[in-house]
Amino acid sequence: MLVNKSVVADIFTNLKATFNKQFEAAPSDWEKTATLVPSSTKQNDYAWLSRFPRMREWVGSKVVKALAAFAYTIINKDWEATIEVMRNDIEDDTLGIYGPMAMEAGFSAKQLPDEIVSDLKNNAFTNVCFDGQYFYDTDHPVGETSVSNKLTTALSNATLALALASYGAARTAMMNFKDEDGRPLNLIPDTLEVPPALEAMGTLLLTADKLGDDSPNPYKGTAKLLVNPRLTSSTAWFLHCTTRPLKPFLFQERKKPVFVQQTDSQSDDVFNRGAFKFGAEARSNGGYGLWHTSVGSTGAGA
Repeated sequence: MLVNKSVVADIFTNLKATFNKQFEAAPSDWEKTATLVPSSTKQNDYAWLSRFPRMREWVGSKVVKALAAFAYTIINKDWEATIEVMRNDIEDDTLGIYGPMAMEAGFSAKQLPDEIVSDLKNNAFTNVCFDGQYFYDTDHPVGETSVSNKLTTALSNATLALALASYGAARTAMMNFKDEDGRPLNLIPDTLEVPPALEAMGTLLLTADKLGDDSPNPYKGTAKLLVNPRLTSSTAWFLHCTTRPLKPFLFQERKKPVFVQQTDSQSDDVFNRGAFKFGAEARSNGGYGLWHTSVGSTGAGA
């Protein structure tokens, strides 16, 4: 095949179409537990998370929620996936390998938020959130008290009755969360997230009609099960409230993934190595939202 500007343009137009088609079709779960936060600069400041505004009776002067002395900033990161298209492959008309590569690039670009949010979960016991504590911790400051959204109770290697007790403890803990004025936050968990190793137990405790002693399962249908293969621990599990405007995790997006290409035949790579390029670029990052909306357990036991 003769390699000229028109031929190269047509090839990369087709690759872009393939990329975009796969990007639109690829599955993605991150929005189930994370809130999208648009970003217009290199970083976003989330000190406002400490305000957690709620309606109250207006008696006398209004009570203004001041920012607490917390600092929490999320800096956008650059992301890329780049593929070379060799000029010899164009000349030899052996371009079939690049279609699947464009599809994989589109698939990967669509799932970037899933990877970012899953990484937040994998490190949530050791990464800090807006109040300076680990996201899952035993001593989040609330007014003059400390509150825990961290458990160690297990779902693995347990009977259904013990797993239900662990699940029930997490559920009760979240529903008992209060604000600094002592008012219930009215958080009702609706999503149980587990790694593949806990899928069977998670399915059982949310769908079983009865327990082993033939008593009714009190937690049947109380949450949706989310199985996340990106979770690196085989024992840790999470219970989320995802019905509020702010979900437990944040996906901060500065620039959506876009198809990029280098097709100038006079570029150094083409001249020196006979290599055109295409791929994807994005700018984004993730962070932790309101710890109140999630309870996490290491699953390690007492």
